[in-house]
Amino acid sequence: MTFQELQPKISAIVAGNETDRDGKLLTICQLLNENVEYYNWVGFYFANHEAKTLHLGPYVGAETDHTVIPFGKGICGQVAESNANFVVPDVKAQDNYIACSLTVKSEIVVPLFVNGVNIGQIDIDSHVIDPFTEADERFLEFVNQEVAKLF
Repeated sequence: MTFQELQPKISAIVAGNETDRDGKLLTICQLLNENVEYYNWVGFYFANHEAKTLHLGPYVGAETDHTVIPFGKGICGQVAESNANFVVPDVKAQDNYIACSLTVKSEIVVPLFVNGVNIGQIDIDSHVIDPFTEADERFLEFVNQEVAKLF
């Protein structure tokens, strides 16, 4: 399924009344994981600005020990500080990468803004080296704009 075909499905999940916010986020993770071949782990992290930590929210994929990540640590922690998308074509070439699994080859993290504040992010790991393009970034920005409506 193309990103263009997925967009109305994302909007429908956000607008729906079937479940609570976490249920909607999990459904979005499942939709992306099942329909984008190289999205092998899809999840959300949410910021605790007082503690300067990220906390794992709904996700689909292999279990992770990284349920709390300090700001600045790893790709997710860097995005919490930079407020910018971060695409890692090859995790082995990244100095500040927190290894989750030997199968992870690349990662993309896109911040989630609500009223101009970075409240979290969508994090995607891939078992493929360098699969992410600008189209992924624009699509995930769209996903986060929709998700922001839940807050």
